[in-house]
Amino acid sequence: MKKPSNLTRRDFLKTTSAGAAIVSSSVWTGGALAESRSANEKLVIACVGTANRALADIDGVAGENIVAICDVDSNYLDRSKARFKDARTYSDYREMIETEADSIDAVVVATADHSHAPASIRAIRKGLHVYCEKPLTHTVEEARIIAEAAKKYGVATQLGTQIHAGNNYRRVTEIIQSGAIGDVTDCHVWVGKGWGGGELPEKGEEPPKNLNWDLWLGPAPERPFAAGRYHPAQWRRWWAFGQGTLGDMACHYMDLPFWALKLRHPTHVEAEGPTVHPETCPLGLIVRYKFPARDDMPAVNLTWYDGDMIPKEVAGQRVPGSGVMFVGSEGMMYANYGSYKLFPQEKFANFTPPEQTIPNSIGHHAEWIKACKDGSPTTCNFDYSGALTESVLLGNVAFRCGKALEWDADILEVTNTTEAARYLRKEYRKGWEVS
Repeated sequence: MKKPSNLTRRDFLKTTSAGAAIVSSSVWTGGALAESRSANEKLVIACVGTANRALADIDGVAGENIVAICDVDSNYLDRSKARFKDARTYSDYREMIETEADSIDAVVVATADHSHAPASIRAIRKGLHVYCEKPLTHTVEEARIIAEAAKKYGVATQLGTQIHAGNNYRRVTEIIQSGAIGDVTDCHVWVGKGWGGGELPEKGEEPPKNLNWDLWLGPAPERPFAAGRYHPAQWRRWWAFGQGTLGDMACHYMDLPFWALKLRHPTHVEAEGPTVHPETCPLGLIVRYKFPARDDMPAVNLTWYDGDMIPKEVAGQRVPGSGVMFVGSEGMMYANYGSYKLFPQEKFANFTPPEQTIPNSIGHHAEWIKACKDGSPTTCNFDYSGALTESVLLGNVAFRCGKALEWDADILEVTNTTEAARYLRKEYRKGWEVS
């Protein structure tokens, strides 16, 4: 997709007061800036990350024009370059975004969690549309910064919660919001996965030649490389880079009650698990959230379970290793990404679902691509997914500081203890700041 006339995106933003006027003078729907583009024109995209989850995201946008790719691992980068022969290559996403900003439309970010916000904020502030993997950020504060920046600059955004595009989440949301099981006052969410455990290696090693370890660390404090401990894949279990199972899976599974119950910010969060380890996430965790009443919906208690602390029975029902259970005044509903079941079964034996009101998705990546081109809304834009991410990560804040939290979302602070503050935000290595 080419820029209209010879006006660059940066120039356009400057002439509209760095995005402030964009919201009022352009079509604004769900975080997307509608520009005069043909749906047949291709987006010009740069990709941060090229392998593993990033490869799936590249596949999701491969029908557009991918002109730049970035990876700290040269083996991954070389493979991607073989596929996109004309794409320019980088190892530092900061350099790529700075260099390419005036010639691209959008950026896809799929890295370890600790680099989500530093990459996304740099793209957003260049006026570029952003698709970012979950969780949106590594800290609560970053989630708010990213969401507010996306709104200010009027860019189209989407969080990589691909399950959200499935038909079942839509049908479950319609059923819950129709009142079929009455007022939902309790919700249980669980995933039997356990990202955690481990100790820091006693000594470091020389990183392999294909890996730029300093760039992989990015905003995180310096530490020596250790084979099999961080790259690839194992970074999720370390607080410095990931957020354990809660960070990995809650944006997928808590997304359903967030959507169906119109949740936004909790007021109270408490957690239980093993003794807090200063370096690694727990192998099992239970987090209890309290959300206030919304519109015509009553206050709701939401409980998250993961790893070796998941339940075998919820609300009197035997349950599989993952899912969501809504408990209402007129019944209950179990759901996962592909199916649902209503209880008591005899009461709902002849249940007829309500008329469909939520359109089927054109595809999670396709939604974002369309939004970039015409300003149509995305269902997981950074306003929605920023609040979801904040709530998810507050569970780990409560666990790590060892206290129940009274949360004031308006001021982004825990009001009953100062100990939580250091887990809401973090320090960055120079040159990688998010602010």
